[in-house]
Amino acid sequence: MQDWIAKLFANKELLRMGHHQRLEDQNLGFGWLYYALTRLVRPSVVVVIGSWRGFSPLVFGKGVADNLEPGRVIFIDPSMVDDFWKDPDAVRAHFAGHDVANIQHFLMTTQQFVASEAYRELPHVDLLFVDGYHTAEQAKFDYEAFAPLLTEKSLALFHDSCSDRVSKIYGLENAYRYTVRDFLSELKRDPQLQVFDLPFAEGVTLVRRAETTRL
Repeated sequence: MQDWIAKLFANKELLRMGHHQRLEDQNLGFGWLYYALTRLVRPSVVVVIGSWRGFSPLVFGKGVADNLEPGRVIFIDPSMVDDFWKDPDAVRAHFAGHDVANIQHFLMTTQQFVASEAYRELPHVDLLFVDGYHTAEQAKFDYEAFAPLLTEKSLALFHDSCSDRVSKIYGLENAYRYTVRDFLSELKRDPQLQVFDLPFAEGVTLVRRAETTRL
């Protein structure tokens, strides 16, 4: 695993975007959580919405690859920040360069993906990672789009869930404030859900059904 992390962090772009990573001690930060949950839940379907340069889909994909059970990562990103995800061959090569071959990228918004045949063919979703456009409205859409596919063992994770900073990633003229935590405040009022914040760096919040059945 340490060799894999060293190769991952050789790309400095994979140390960015608030996952609490640290190069000096090859610390994946929140990536340990993504990897551990993948090994624990043993998902057949992981859905990742949004990623700067693929840190989260790569770590989820590594966890899936290391499990005995077969699985795949559905990665949804329309590449609105720049053109990084627009060339399918380059995307496949990027992931293959980190020895991960189970990621299927969809150059779409969530709104477009839910209208696709690929969405209709999903049997369920075991892990959902929401890290797209960081407004309460879009986080709500992302979550509710996949909520019917979440099972009693499923987990949803929201990144940048403890931040209210202003992002200029889409340019100064499109600057906007992170409001994901406003949607999570709404979920915290739902007695049918467990909601747990990890307020390190930009934050990650876990959401699952409030059931105590052993899995």
